[in-house]
Amino acid sequence: MSVIQNLFQSQASFLNSSLGIIFFIILYAFWVSILLPSSWISMLAGLIYGSFLGSIFVFIGATLGAVLTFYSVRIFLRSWIQSRLSLWPKLQSIENTITNEGLKLIIMMRLSPAFPFGLLNLAYGISNVKFRDFLIGLLAIAPGTFLYCSLGSLAGEISRFNEILSNKSEWNSLFYTILSLISTAIVVFILARGVNKSLKDSNEIN
Repeated sequence: MSVIQNLFQSQASFLNSSLGIIFFIILYAFWVSILLPSSWISMLAGLIYGSFLGSIFVFIGATLGAVLTFYSVRIFLRSWIQSRLSLWPKLQSIENTITNEGLKLIIMMRLSPAFPFGLLNLAYGISNVKFRDFLIGLLAIAPGTFLYCSLGSLAGEISRFNEILSNKSEWNSLFYTILSLISTAIVVFILARGVNKSLKDSNEIN
């Protein structure tokens, strides 16, 4: 962990500057728009900026990337993809379900960790869901965003364990980070369990 810590300390002056924050947000937006997994880069944000600021920057980057993917697919690929969905009835059924359920299903799928963030952006771009519902549904990524950023922040706290031993205020910071992480994990678990149950029940009805 000390190697990782030293590596990011050498870049801290840039990444914590206004230009560095803008660079990170743009990088995150590009990252999710090309469908790469976002969990570890969210933890990286937590390590660099802390749980709170990291969550804000990740949310902004994720929103920009999601909107970019949504409109790119809807403008350039939607007609071509939909013309071929008729060849796969099951995929056509999924697309119809997403369109019919709208905001409710979008929020449930955003809360569930079973659905990759980038692929959902792609799926919503193909479907007929309203952009307003798509945008509102992005609020549902907040719990998971804070969880991953808290994991990154906790890793940073642990890497400074020797300093914490000699500093009472650092102990308080570590305790608060762990407590926030546990609380968020419980919330995400409860939400995800409820979402997965609802999706399963919905599939059985259909």
